[in-house]
Amino acid sequence: MTTLVLLNAAATWAMVGVIWFVQLVHYPLFAAYAGDGFGRAMADHQRRTFWVVFPLMMTELVTSLALLATPGWLPWVGAACVGVWGFSTVLVQVPLHGRLERDGFDPPTARRLEQTNWVRTAAWSLHGGLCGGLVASHV
Repeated sequence: MTTLVLLNAAATWAMVGVIWFVQLVHYPLFAAYAGDGFGRAMADHQRRTFWVVFPLMMTELVTSLALLATPGWLPWVGAACVGVWGFSTVLVQVPLHGRLERDGFDPPTARRLEQTNWVRTAAWSLHGGLCGGLVASHV
């Protein structure tokens, strides 16, 4: 069980770092890259980002679901956090990235992407804190 908790925490904490970097550094810089090559840059961004975040997100998802078999409320709230960032990613962020890739830089779309990403930032941050509680109770 300790290995599962540590794997969940490692994936979650890695994504906490990624999401804060994206929120505070990456998304605000999109306007600086506006121009003819922006759509191609968005395609490259999505392709390259996938290989960093997909394994972490899937590890976090699978381990969070597995932890539901353990007693206590922390795993359930953690799984809810995964649901929040998962649905936000699929229903909001991916379509907005697609629009930026297809149509090029659009300030309202970029602003909406940055603003709605706070939902994921909060969900991952909360899950990171919950993982701290799980690690403390299992190690």
